[in-house]
Amino acid sequence: MKSFSESYKDAGVDITAGYKAVELMKAHIAKTMTSGAMSDIGGFGGLFELDMTGITKPVLVSGTDGVGTKLKMAFLMDKHDTVGIDCVAMCVNDIICCGAKPLFFLDYIAVGKNYPEKVAQIVSGVAEGCVQSGAALIGGETAEMPGFYPVDEYDLAGFSVGIVDKDKVLNNKTIKEGDVIIAIPSSGVHSNGFSLVRKVFDVENNDIKAYVPELSGSIGETLLTPTKIYVKPMLKLFDEVTVKAVSHITGGGFYENIPRSIPKGFSAKIERQAVKVLPIFDVIAKTGNIPERDMFNTFNMGVGMSVVVSKEQADKAVEILNANGENAYIMGEIVCGDEGVILC
Repeated sequence: MKSFSESYKDAGVDITAGYKAVELMKAHIAKTMTSGAMSDIGGFGGLFELDMTGITKPVLVSGTDGVGTKLKMAFLMDKHDTVGIDCVAMCVNDIICCGAKPLFFLDYIAVGKNYPEKVAQIVSGVAEGCVQSGAALIGGETAEMPGFYPVDEYDLAGFSVGIVDKDKVLNNKTIKEGDVIIAIPSSGVHSNGFSLVRKVFDVENNDIKAYVPELSGSIGETLLTPTKIYVKPMLKLFDEVTVKAVSHITGGGFYENIPRSIPKGFSAKIERQAVKVLPIFDVIAKTGNIPERDMFNTFNMGVGMSVVVSKEQADKAVEILNANGENAYIMGEIVCGDEGVILC
């Protein structure tokens, strides 16, 4: 006998919609399966078998995050198949900063009302993010919460676990003056700073679907551009170059994130003219009359990740990254001092 409760449905929770959502998302999830994934979706836990080949001292690395108020843009645009990429990206891009390879991912979707087709669209994005990062989507949870979320809104979060050999965990203690800072471009605003973005464009009251020449598209389309996932090119880089530090530039921009990867006594000297700022950030700054200091302290400004290597290996590092689909470039160097970030 199939599970069904008329009383629960009258209270706003249709458990049969949950079953339908699971069936619709299974095809997307199947695309993410790796050799370690052992369990089917629908059980009480996600199982994953570790492959320890080449690893002598395994260290597990975990990361968790959500999409934040960027979800408001998905609601306004009625587009739900890309925010899942953002959710995965915010987790696996953090994991890679330790030198770890993501193994698996689990998501959590809380909805005001379970529309199975919409939930399946969300999960399709999660699955795409997992494919891009080489992680298996081994489980998750969809919670229908009437009265807590509006019926057409939802929240999305998740977490990932990766692995790295203890001897290969990135060690910023080797950083010295003269080391080079490499920029790896972002795809846009990614999934940070959207409380300010929404205020600047007054997205609830303005036409965000209107064409903007500077963006070659609309504000809404541009802001929903998924966060870039850096896992595969970074793993290639780790194989061939001694990487001293990596920073995932998220909320807090340059001034908060880059210093997190640099030991005390050193600062990042960034050449402002070298930074390839994306058009969306110029539009945000102009529309909101936001000072440059605040822009660099809130957004990634076109740089999704920064990488520190020795001066001798800088050109090789850029070459490897670009051979793996990036347009990396040198944007600064490490100097002595405790200023954190020096933008000059």
